[in-house]
Order: sequence, then structure tokens, then C-alpha cells
Amino acid sequence: MGAVDRIAYFNGRFVPEREVLVPFRDRGFKYGDAVFDTTRTFGHRVFKLQEHVERLYRSMRYLRIDPGLSQSKMIEVTEEVLRQNLPLIAPDDDYWVTQRVSRGLDPSAREVWAQEGATVIVECIPLPLKERASLYRDGIRILTPSVRRTPPESLSPRVKTHNYLNLIAGGLEVSAQDPGAWAVLLDRDGNLGEGLGSNIFLVQDRTLLTPREQTVLSGISRETVIDLAREAGLTVVEKDIDLYDAYNADECFLTSTSLCICPVASVNGSRIGDGLPGPVTRQLTEAYVRFVDFDFVAQYLKRLP
Repeated sequence: MGAVDRIAYFNGRFVPEREVLVPFRDRGFKYGDAVFDTTRTFGHRVFKLQEHVERLYRSMRYLRIDPGLSQSKMIEVTEEVLRQNLPLIAPDDDYWVTQRVSRGLDPSAREVWAQEGATVIVECIPLPLKERASLYRDGIRILTPSVRRTPPESLSPRVKTHNYLNLIAGGLEVSAQDPGAWAVLLDRDGNLGEGLGSNIFLVQDRTLLTPREQTVLSGISRETVIDLAREAGLTVVEKDIDLYDAYNADECFLTSTSLCICPVASVNGSRIGDGLPGPVTRQLTEAYVRFVDFDFVAQYLKRLP
């Protein structure tokens, strides 16, 4: 199965992916002047689509982009894209499901492309289950690059924009040191921030510590884990946390759309905890599995060689 078979929504039409041709003068391509949001499916069931679309529209309000579609219409379009593409994957595979909205074309570019308003794309792509399977067995190795996270005073990290260069630059630096490691950027004060599409949690004495929402993109998976932790009677504290806290943590894990919750083995080479996953990480993973009624850990592990 290839991209040629999949269907995407593109400016009002459902078309084969190969027909989604964005003008090279689109502001999303030129400047990263675009937003997106991504959820995943569990056993072909889409997860918290309403919450993801609501966050997408908050991002657009921040950047003053008008998609020309209501939230309910965006949800309807997304569900239709998924419906048309589900027959293309195996029963034990799942999709990333993404909405992308750019500001569109400047008036001068419309002399060539007759497009008014925003560029709107809804698409899906299979999750990289095989590529990430070992993370549940071995844990994630985190490295913190010299690149610092863009401060809120410059651009709010709560906005999910197409301009990921800050996080990409950090990831490139980390990959040069260890191609299998994941980058988590520090903020300008040396506190833990976030990675590309991931949020970090520490566990100390069965208390969860995670960076303040004002300094990171508040992931839907992050919010899900916070809710599950509080339901389980665990304390969750959103605060500035630094590398001292990380090196002395009992446990550490990342949350992300694709991985949901995944244990961290080390931070900058410093081993975290005594085993993987730690007891709190295991408790929350089991709660997450029950919440979505799908064993995503087993889904990954069955892809191991």
C-alpha cells in the first residue's frame, strides 16, 4: 500500500494524495505560516478528534488564520478521510490523522494560482510501529542539545505551527551524537522543555512533575496522562524542572500522539530508575490502555524482529 492509494481532503475535494499539489508560493511553504494538528487511531478508532480539532482552531485564532470551515465541518471531513483510507491498512495497523491549514497565497501569487483563502489539507499516514517498537523494550534515550526552546515571549509554544525549525535544529544536533536518541530542548533558563511532538514527565516519590503549560505545547496525550494520574490518586505538579530533577528522578517517560506513553531509559547518559517501565509508568500505561480499550504497547512490541 502506498501514498498513491490514499485519499486526502484538499481545498474542498477528496482526491488521491498525488493530486494534493500546493503552490510553491503558499505561505505555509514560504514561511511556515501554517498550523496543524494530529491524532491517531486505536484499532481504527480515532482518538479525541474533538479535542484535537479544538486545539487546531486555538492555534488558528492565535495566528489569525481563517480556514473557511467550521469545527464541526473539519471533524466531518476528517472522519470521511479516515473512512476512505481505513480499508488500505491491516486490522492491526493504525494511522496518524492530520489537519493542515496554511494562510494560503499572497495576492501577487494569485495571478498564477486562482486560489482564495486558506489552504486546507486533511490526510493520514500509517504509524511507524516497526520503527519505534524497540522504544517500549529498551526505553527512550534523551539528550538535551545546546539549542534552546523558543521562549514564550518570542512565539507561544502552545501553538502547533508548521515552523518546527527550532525543534528540528535540536533534533539534528542530538542525532549527530546518537542517531537513536530523542531530543528534549531546555528553555533559556535551563529547565526541561519539550521534544518534537513529545512532552516529558518525571516521577519523584510517586509525584508526577512536568513543565508548565505556558512553556510547552500541551499535548492531548499529556493531558490524558494527567487526567488518568489524578483519577488514580497521584499528585501532578506543573512546574519548572531542570536536569538536576531529571538525574534524580525515580522514573521518566514521554507522552506523544503515536507512543501515548513510553518509558525513558536515560537522560544525557544518566540512567533513570532501576527498571523499565517503572511502577508509576506501568500503572499509567495500563490505565491508558484501559482508557482507549486498546493495547498499544503490544501493538508496538509485536513488530520487534
